[in-house]
Amino acid sequence: MMRSLFAGVSGLKAHQTRMDVIGNNIANVNTVAYKSSSMTFAALMSQTTQRASGANASTGTGGVNPRQIGLGVKTSAINVNITGQGASQSTGNPFDIMITGENFFIVNNGQENYFTRDGSFYVDGAGNLAMTSIGYSVMGWQVDEETGAIKKDSVSALRIMNTANMNYPPEATTQGYMSGILDKLDTDVTSSSGKVVNFQFYDDLGYSYNAKFVFKQSETDAKNEYSLELDKITDSDGKEVEMTAEQKAAVFGQTQTQAQSGRVALGSGYKWENGVLKDADGKELASLTAIQGDTAYKPTNPADAEEISVEQQLDNIAKAYGYEGSTEDFLSKIYEVTPANPDATPPVEKAVTCTIRDMIYGENDSNNAKAPTLDSLVNTGTGTADEGFETTGREFTGVTVKYNAKNGTFERVEGGKVAEGGDVPSVITLNLSGIGNGNFKDIDIDLSSTTNVGNKGTSTIGATNGADDEFSTGSGRRNGALKGLSVQPNGMIYGTYDNGMTKLLGQIATAKFANASGLEKLADNLYAATLNSGSFDGIGVDITAEGDYMSTGQLEMSNVDLSSEFTEMITTQRGFQANSRIITVSDTLLEELTNLKR
Repeated sequence: MMRSLFAGVSGLKAHQTRMDVIGNNIANVNTVAYKSSSMTFAALMSQTTQRASGANASTGTGGVNPRQIGLGVKTSAINVNITGQGASQSTGNPFDIMITGENFFIVNNGQENYFTRDGSFYVDGAGNLAMTSIGYSVMGWQVDEETGAIKKDSVSALRIMNTANMNYPPEATTQGYMSGILDKLDTDVTSSSGKVVNFQFYDDLGYSYNAKFVFKQSETDAKNEYSLELDKITDSDGKEVEMTAEQKAAVFGQTQTQAQSGRVALGSGYKWENGVLKDADGKELASLTAIQGDTAYKPTNPADAEEISVEQQLDNIAKAYGYEGSTEDFLSKIYEVTPANPDATPPVEKAVTCTIRDMIYGENDSNNAKAPTLDSLVNTGTGTADEGFETTGREFTGVTVKYNAKNGTFERVEGGKVAEGGDVPSVITLNLSGIGNGNFKDIDIDLSSTTNVGNKGTSTIGATNGADDEFSTGSGRRNGALKGLSVQPNGMIYGTYDNGMTKLLGQIATAKFANASGLEKLADNLYAATLNSGSFDGIGVDITAEGDYMSTGQLEMSNVDLSSEFTEMITTQRGFQANSRIITVSDTLLEELTNLKR
């Protein structure tokens, strides 16, 4: 009888504990990231009044089962549903973060690391990412200053709004490109003022400038040949940057001519004979046939037996025409051969615009007409000073842009400082380092995306800073102030700046345990590692390593199932009532027994 009383009392205690667990679950139904608990029962040891016996063959009796009376119930375990994902709740706050899987945020109170599923964060006055509720710092990985990549060594407080992250430094423009249509029927192109193309760029300090370029059609009959000139450079207030004539010419590397004016003549004593250039002594210096075949020339005169390379032949031609600059510049010079040269090969029936290179190699001119050969543009070959050919045109500071006469595609840039891109020069270098405040950088501008086709007399050509690629490489920028923060699904935190740039500021790390259920619950939605959960290595893991992720603007709510809790509460109440009834009945029986003794 006393055993039943004790059993009833143990049942009351066990069911009371279960009720406590249920009550705590229901109380935290709206607690962020709360993980519900459940209790399991276990029987106390039983009192054995008779042990089991085996069968007796001699007496023919069978075995007897043990006789045991249970002594009540106890709490077996209180388990936490640590892996059960709670429902998501949208908040709109970019620093409210929900994580999936069995991961935990790592937070620190200045002395020790703790773990939580509560992703309600904010940026405190010191610039640290911290828990909204208690201010503990959120831990993660920092950015390597040299590489700009995340350095996953050990976790530390994420001070994402430190002084270095508040601004994005300026950068000078180093690349740009032009694109669009240059229509030869555009009245701006054919006018004396030309088609204006503005190009915005930045200096080292982040100040903005505008370079005003002008496209003008050639003054010759070449309708697919244009000059590109720099008119002026102005700052953001419209004030023109002062440049001397020499500085302006240096922007393109040299002064160019479009259909160069004057007489082009062989020096005294030089002459052409059957495509071979000779000096006053009759020494053979170059052969057009050898140059066109890209082969060295072996003079026919036995006294001049040494072979002459293609490069040396071209150098000899430039010297024969009295050019003192580089051979490449000489070859790129543009000339208009006039109809006053009827004996040229082929005959010049109308003005032909071409380069010295065209005349040497016999290539087509800009109107797709055959350029006259250089050796045919002499009179009698006597080497007199008036031999040569007449040209007309204008001198300008810039480059010449050529397009294919048949399909209007870009062909090449001639003159200036041209960066060779394969076989076709398409990139010009603006030499700006010596201009203005000394903070300009040289800028490479690619013209290969321009075309020369009909567009109802309207040109759409324009210039853009940065390379024509996915990243606008070399575009330059002004100084940028931090205007926003964002967290990616992998926990990486990016800052956005008002100059259009983004910067990686750090990454939120997570912790994962071998036995997450072994974590110890603390106040404020925190957990502490235990011997049974496994220790934290101090480094953490990338949440995406096993396919999990972070969601911003959302919080994980509790995983308490109210319907299940109410069912558990009813069954607990029934169990408590039944155990209380046991105590009542046992007490009545004891009272009856006491009365019998009286």
